[in-house]
Amino acid sequence: MSEFSQDIYTEPSDVDVHTLNNLGPLTRMAGIWEGTRGLDIKPKVDGARKQAYVERIELQPIDPVTNGPQLFYGLRYLILIQKPDQAKTYHEQVGYFLWEPATHTVIQTLAIPRGQIAMASGIVAPDADSFELVATRDSTTYGICSNPFLEYGFKTTEFRINVRFHPDGTWGYDEDTVMLLRGKEDEPFHHIDRNELSKVAEPTPNPMAR
Repeated sequence: MSEFSQDIYTEPSDVDVHTLNNLGPLTRMAGIWEGTRGLDIKPKVDGARKQAYVERIELQPIDPVTNGPQLFYGLRYLILIQKPDQAKTYHEQVGYFLWEPATHTVIQTLAIPRGQIAMASGIVAPDADSFELVATRDSTTYGICSNPFLEYGFKTTEFRINVRFHPDGTWGYDEDTVMLLRGKEDEPFHHIDRNELSKVAEPTPNPMAR
């Protein structure tokens, strides 16, 4: 039996246009953030290698989004990461963090310019001090899609992010991207990324809104 209504077209009548007041557990993430204590544990031919990084994340509110009766509030994000001693971008990522109040679901969509996309989700209390989102390659809803070379050499089987909020207003995350490396498929590799972030600017609501 479907968990959804037979009416898939009628939009909710109580949509609040003030996204920043309706972000649930994402409220404390809105704004522009920087972190200087990033750690990346990545795969190399001779094994795992550690890499320090610095990061800037912009998380800006989007206007409410409806899929018929389904309602999302969210944050559009851009992540730019560099090695401490280089100007070249080390990692770039774009996507959305979405909050569905009716189901207490948080969704993260992500896309990186390596030819890979994913969508992770989790059930989260509106006032949670931490949450976890997960995507798996065998899911047709919250899954992972990669270009043929990544499927061949670095097959991603799971993506997991844990976000934690601190009393001083900062927040941090731990990410675990599980891969099967070519020739080492019996030893899943855990590609780890973690950082702590401090706010450098407040969020800006939709500049086109009147």
